[in-house]
Amino acid sequence: MKRLLILAYDFPPYVSVGGLRPYAWYRYLKEYGVEPIVVTRQWGNKYGNELDYIAPSESKETIVEETEYGTIIRTPYKPNLANRLMLKYGKGKFSLLRKLITAWYEFMQFLFFVGPKSGVYCGAKKYLKTNKVDAIIATGEPFILFKYASSLSKKYGVPWLADYRDPWSQNKNRSKFSGRWNKYFEQKFTANTECVITVDEFFKKQIETNVHKPFNIIPNGYNPDAINAVSDIKQGDDCLRFAFVGTIYSWHPYKSVILTFVEFIQKSNLDIKIELNFFGINRHEKIRQIARENNIEEYIHVYPRMENNMLMEKLAMHNVMLLFNYYSFTGTKIYDYLGLKRKILLCYSDDKEAKLLKEKFYPIKEVEGLSTHLQEDLINQTHSGIVAKDKTHLEQILVDLYAEFVRMGSIECSSVDVDRFSRREGVRSLAEIIKNITLLK
Repeated sequence: MKRLLILAYDFPPYVSVGGLRPYAWYRYLKEYGVEPIVVTRQWGNKYGNELDYIAPSESKETIVEETEYGTIIRTPYKPNLANRLMLKYGKGKFSLLRKLITAWYEFMQFLFFVGPKSGVYCGAKKYLKTNKVDAIIATGEPFILFKYASSLSKKYGVPWLADYRDPWSQNKNRSKFSGRWNKYFEQKFTANTECVITVDEFFKKQIETNVHKPFNIIPNGYNPDAINAVSDIKQGDDCLRFAFVGTIYSWHPYKSVILTFVEFIQKSNLDIKIELNFFGINRHEKIRQIARENNIEEYIHVYPRMENNMLMEKLAMHNVMLLFNYYSFTGTKIYDYLGLKRKILLCYSDDKEAKLLKEKFYPIKEVEGLSTHLQEDLINQTHSGIVAKDKTHLEQILVDLYAEFVRMGSIECSSVDVDRFSRREGVRSLAEIIKNITLLK
């Protein structure tokens, strides 16, 4: 059996979409002849929000877990001064000082092994001193893990693979200086990687402008164990419930969508059984403010981050899954929606306000010749939902969905061919890549 060292900063129990990909490797690789050894940091879910990312670990010692699936090495985490100030005083105080300290670490970590993330490198280095592996894979972001993997590869003569969940230096939201800095180090650290893995053709086209290595595409997907565990849960019949999960980005027309729900509820004279529920979002105060200002707080609810299995249980009780347009890439939440077999509502495909938001905030340059409506393509291929063209179209969709719910007590989803989006299939592909690379060494 081949042995793979996995550098993964985001990893359960931390509630993060980014942690689901390496967790699937850990969970299923042994089935395909590869033993996983995960090096991550210790995580807790004390706050249930973004503060969990910077909270100190409970233990100052490295914790090693041996399970039937593999090994997890959880290294201690000590927040830097900026993070400690944030935890103690909140966002309102010392903001400039915190930004300066954070910026210093963001730049210096690429030159030296410093910063709160360096514990992952130390943990991996300590393991390799007394244990052999056949390959190393680092998944980013954070892309500093690529530096760690590159260094360990050179030191111990082990091939390494770079897994991009998102592009690195190609993100348009970075400053010019930051972009050049990241571009230089991206080329430097990936110079000795065996290959690059990423989630789709769009990201590949972005990344290969700066990284000239062989590419493999391993899409995201849903966790089959989590989906199977909730397959017997039926959608609720007492209230028409819409669910949205995860990060709301600046290019998402969330205000337009919520206000359309507001209009629909108000036109129904508030005599309607409907909910719009948000799980683990980043703009909870803005959502609550819109609900308060329009006196519909009983219809819109915001829930904190929760562990993936628990989240799937909550989502399975919903009737419709809300999705915002990612245009040239698919994101990850659409796959959980597909696995749950609940109707997907995508907003929007051709809305004026949404287009303005996209022009202003969309972080990645589109690639000529590639689809700019991948989610819509996927929904149409799998017959899994409805694509709202604009706000006016959404108004009619809400009318139709509510009429169906009153008539049937549920919302039908007749999706097809969704099993191919199981993360287990992606792990099978990764195992083959690992085996092929180690055969050449």
